[in-house]
Amino acid sequence: MNRPAALNRSLLALIGLILLAAGGFAVATNLGKLRLFDPSTPLVPGTAPPPTWVFYLAIATAVILGLLCLRWLAAQAFRRPKPTTWRTSGDAGVTLLNSATAAAPVAADVETYPGVHTASAWLSGSRDTPALTLVVTTSQPDGLRRRIAEHALPRLRQALEVDDLPVRLEIRLTAKSGVRVR
Repeated sequence: MNRPAALNRSLLALIGLILLAAGGFAVATNLGKLRLFDPSTPLVPGTAPPPTWVFYLAIATAVILGLLCLRWLAAQAFRRPKPTTWRTSGDAGVTLLNSATAAAPVAADVETYPGVHTASAWLSGSRDTPALTLVVTTSQPDGLRRRIAEHALPRLRQALEVDDLPVRLEIRLTAKSGVRVR
């Protein structure tokens, strides 16, 4: 179960219901369907401005809510699979391999392709059923998918000694062109 995604959906549903109820209340009150308030009386008593500390509290609350929203958005945009450590037992002993270490050569390999500016790779899942996430930024997408499928992925499958490797490929296009300098 993906707990962050479930929490995300629950919070979005709760916020949506609250906003829907507030909007329905405002529309019903404006149309006169709800008679909780007398339209001729002021909503708040008096005309004097509130104390200064109320403004500071409102500003601080707005800043904190804004920062929390930015943090939430950043968490959505930069979500990556969690790296795991794979354990392989054999006659010679036990081998431990971090999935991030296993994915790094694929990214380095794809970065050598013409027109590719950056590549990032992550392996998730267990040692027996890994899954690859590959993000490539390129200015020349023609034939890139085929080149990855025919060159980089078979090499990774061979290195991991697996027959099946599901891949999530994200190709980001850029207008940059020219030769990269490393």
